[in-house]
Amino acid sequence: MVPFCFLLSFDGCRPQRVRVLILGSDSPLGRALTDYMEDLGRHELVCLTRSASRWKSERQAKKAVRRAKADAVVDIRVEAVADSGQEIVDLDLQRCQWVAKSCLRDDACYLFISSSRVFSGELDRMYNEQDEPDSREEGGALLAAAETVVRQYCERHLVLRLGPVFASEGANLVTRMLGEMINGQSLVLDNNLRGCPVASVDGARVVSALLDQISTGAELWGTYHYCSSETATHYQFAEAILAAASQFSEFSPTAVELEPMDPDAPSLNRSLECSKIRNTFAIKQLPWRNAIGDQVKWYFQQKK
Repeated sequence: MVPFCFLLSFDGCRPQRVRVLILGSDSPLGRALTDYMEDLGRHELVCLTRSASRWKSERQAKKAVRRAKADAVVDIRVEAVADSGQEIVDLDLQRCQWVAKSCLRDDACYLFISSSRVFSGELDRMYNEQDEPDSREEGGALLAAAETVVRQYCERHLVLRLGPVFASEGANLVTRMLGEMINGQSLVLDNNLRGCPVASVDGARVVSALLDQISTGAELWGTYHYCSSETATHYQFAEAILAAASQFSEFSPTAVELEPMDPDAPSLNRSLECSKIRNTFAIKQLPWRNAIGDQVKWYFQQKK
């Protein structure tokens, strides 16, 4: 069942059915978004997997976007690379530029999915949209550079920064941790970096709500933050997964040892301040713990 989502109408405009191109539809967030929006049936979807959108030239990218005839492009590719632990490369930035220029030419809006990884975590408060990205990690710096490209080349853009996205399938925190737990490995986990993870189904709810508002004619371009309403370290997140997984016979929790990393490491926090998206789009934060049970259950069902 699709959760209820409040839909605003700006200036008395009625929502219109729009055509949405999803780049990275086979990522954890892409799959959840496709399923969510197909269940709602409000908009028409065109889906391209990550492999299908690894264009080698601007001509290829323009052709793919033009063929989709999309009113909005949702780009999940770079965020999916970051959350999977893979390396973001310069060509990923180039592809963002190609998509942004295509959206500008075709008068389509560009909804680019980014991540809290653009921040170092060194602030003693939550990060808001006015804070400059300051990540010292190469992946975070390249992700911030991709955001800049989107803003520079497409005026009608939305940059949505999410906390780490987790799901029951694909490469992400849940599947990595469960895989290591099932194999009886000891997990050495970061216990000093705090953030707010986002379930893929919750991220899908948020992206879908943004698209609904765009379909009413809302011209609210810019950068927005969304993350869950609860913070956690990787260690605390793994503890919640362990508790949820202990009910399954395929898994023996006694075989798992959770080990924190250096306890003397400085405390960091990549939590995002989300009042802007709440006040602008009426999108409320949900706790990540409410989604853990279902994600773990679906993981084991898929294993069967």
